[in-house]
Amino acid sequence: MTMALISFHNYINIIEVLVLFIILNCTTFAISQDLKNGASFIFGDSLVDAGNNNYLQTLSKADSPPNGIDFEASGGNPTGRFTNGRTIGDIVGEELGQTRYAMPFLSPNTTGKDILYGVNYASGAGGIMNATGKLFVNRLSMDVQVDYFNITRKEIDNLLGSSNAREYLQKKSIFSITIGSNDFLNNYLLPVVSMGERISQTPDAFVDDLINHLRLQLTRIYQLDGRKFIVGNVGPIGCIPYQKTINQLGENDCVSLPNKLAIQYNRRLKDLLHELNENLEGSTFVLANVYDLVMELITNYANYGFVSASKACCGNSGGQYAAILPCGPTSSLCSDRDKHVFWDAYHPSQAANLIIAKQLLDGDTRYVSPVNLRQLRDL
Repeated sequence: MTMALISFHNYINIIEVLVLFIILNCTTFAISQDLKNGASFIFGDSLVDAGNNNYLQTLSKADSPPNGIDFEASGGNPTGRFTNGRTIGDIVGEELGQTRYAMPFLSPNTTGKDILYGVNYASGAGGIMNATGKLFVNRLSMDVQVDYFNITRKEIDNLLGSSNAREYLQKKSIFSITIGSNDFLNNYLLPVVSMGERISQTPDAFVDDLINHLRLQLTRIYQLDGRKFIVGNVGPIGCIPYQKTINQLGENDCVSLPNKLAIQYNRRLKDLLHELNENLEGSTFVLANVYDLVMELITNYANYGFVSASKACCGNSGGQYAAILPCGPTSSLCSDRDKHVFWDAYHPSQAANLIIAKQLLDGDTRYVSPVNLRQLRDL
């Protein structure tokens, strides 16, 4: 009888071990299946910030309603995204089959295997230059964002082992960079704060500085095993509702100087990405022509189902375009959020982001080159 009990207990132990083995292997399989479509590592400014600024003492925040009102994943609660719903980065990740949104680096929940699904380093008011956005007190500049990716890079090594980590980053990950607008709006063109820079630097010299800094930043990501990049140029920043308001322009007018500076920078950026494609072995740097994409939406907004490309949906009574103060609890809110190109004084609505993302995913070389994002993923 004693021997029978011992045999029975051994049998139970074997079954328990087998069940545990199956559970662990199923979990590993589920994780590997989840990761088959890779990850997005997102760098940039408020156009793609997913909540990093929630964890900073900063004047640049989107952590109060009605921001996020159409973001289904949060039940319509604000997440720190500077729009009513998803950012372009969110939409692209979904369309590429990634099972989770890239999590904000500064979130305490961005730990362990969760980082394998992608990390977002973007920060409202951030720029290529470290001085950009200083009016907002705190923000993550591009240099700091790359420093933070270096931390993530070491953690991925620990999770996957160095060889698998390198392969995952080089072959299965897309590195998205959306930055540069604040370097003009909240640095070079900012009254008083930028007086010294504008006196001491011509536009050519300032753009030279931007390109030289960005070259170093992109090269650092490459050295940390980034290989597939998409880099957005600067949009028509002279056409945003804020610029129309402070310059008292007509509905179809734009401020010329910011747009001229953006075009100047964009030409140099195109040359830089060509240079990096030539010089950094195994890399693919894709140019997202955000300027022409957004200008198309602004110029021909009615063709895309919009009723306004000049007025902020979430704004205030300040000026014709409701675009003086940031979007917040006391702001007025349009009733047809999917009919406005702009969510607030600076940022596109989710409806506009969907159109932009679609072009980046599947568009031709007018808007994304040398390949689109689906083609980049499959390289």
